[in-house]
Amino acid sequence: MNRSILIILCDFLLVTLVAFSSFEPQKAPRTEVRPAVQARGADGTQDLVGTLRLALEDEKQTREQLASSLEQKVSQLQENVRQTEAHAAQIEQERAALAQQAAAAQASLTEAQNKLAAASSENLLSKEMVAALEADLKQREQKTQAVLQQLVATEQAAQTALAEKQQLNVQLQVSEAEKRLTSEQVKELRGTVQAEREEKAKILEYTTVLATNVGTLAQKSGDLTRELRDNRPLAANAIYGQFLTNRVGAQFAATRSGLFGLFSRAVHDKFTQGLIFTEGKQNYLLLHVDDTPLALKNPGTDWNRLLVTPSRGSVAFGAGQLSFLAEDPRVVVIPVSQSQVTQLGVKAYPAATDPLKFPDALVVGANEGYYGECKFQIEPALPQYVRLDRSFVRGLFGKFNPSRGDLVLTKNGELLGIMANSEYCVVLNRVTPSRTIRLGNDVSDQQTGQMLSQLSDRVFQMPQRLK
Repeated sequence: MNRSILIILCDFLLVTLVAFSSFEPQKAPRTEVRPAVQARGADGTQDLVGTLRLALEDEKQTREQLASSLEQKVSQLQENVRQTEAHAAQIEQERAALAQQAAAAQASLTEAQNKLAAASSENLLSKEMVAALEADLKQREQKTQAVLQQLVATEQAAQTALAEKQQLNVQLQVSEAEKRLTSEQVKELRGTVQAEREEKAKILEYTTVLATNVGTLAQKSGDLTRELRDNRPLAANAIYGQFLTNRVGAQFAATRSGLFGLFSRAVHDKFTQGLIFTEGKQNYLLLHVDDTPLALKNPGTDWNRLLVTPSRGSVAFGAGQLSFLAEDPRVVVIPVSQSQVTQLGVKAYPAATDPLKFPDALVVGANEGYYGECKFQIEPALPQYVRLDRSFVRGLFGKFNPSRGDLVLTKNGELLGIMANSEYCVVLNRVTPSRTIRLGNDVSDQQTGQMLSQLSDRVFQMPQRLK
């Protein structure tokens, strides 16, 4: 029973006892008063019973409320247990997925190690192929000399035959003049002339075949000459002179919204220089992102207008698009058609198919005006890069200090790549555009800020030595 109700009942009983008690001296009982006293006692009992009934009802309601509350708490606890079991099952599923990812990562690591071993084998194989090519080239040169000697001997034989022919013609005239010869002598002479004619025809046929063979040998000799020229290193001054002749400018005109909207537009114009190179069947103007208004940072800039105008001398035209390479997002290429290359009057540098054909290369500052010879080394862990050997750096012109954005040319005048930073060069024997901006007066719908932020994150995730 509730304690407060019990106290109230006790107080009520105490008041009732006081009300029915008399502290006066006892007097003679009065008969007429007893019924009234009994009636009052009966009323008091009924009140007490009513009060007890109310107390019991209150206690019942209290117990029902307590039971309902306990049922709700039990239901809540059961629901919590069910959610906990579901969460435990989800955690078990996640643990299984992580185990699968760990197994896939281990398999990827094993595959990368196998590829590394295969790449090392290919490097050894390429050296063996170069040695075999040199041996084959030497053998072809010897064969060419032998055929040329044979050609000289054949020409001498042809001249001898021609002299004999002239002599026979003279003899024929003499024979025709000598009518006194007998018919047998005439027939014999005619047979001799016929034999000489047949011999002459054979000599002419042999000369034709020989001329054909000489033409084939001349073509092969031309191929060998081109191969020798491709494998012959050029002087550094000659390579730099070609670069100055074929250098192409690029004028950027970029516009974005002003800071906090206080200004309608903020203009960012920039001029830089680069060269055009060929990879596959496509020509590209090569630039470093730091030489453009497009900064790779987070958050990136949302550009409203972006124009690029390649130019050389009085020739200029508008570019259609600009791409960031998948090999390294800091490398920017602008597609250029063959007719535009012809219009500019420059040559497109071929991408080096064998980046390490020569032990050293030429580093050229496209905008700074210096160049020098450097050695580069491969790193198996970074197949798309070569590392600058700082122990062998020889400046030939200007204040030579290789840095990002410098162009790297091989010793036979091909394009090796572009410096991603002051130590590593991105090899451009493969070009894979990853993100592209369509150039024009309105580029706001292309979300350039988000694109530049994502490219900045890719650079941030690169190994520290490449940043």
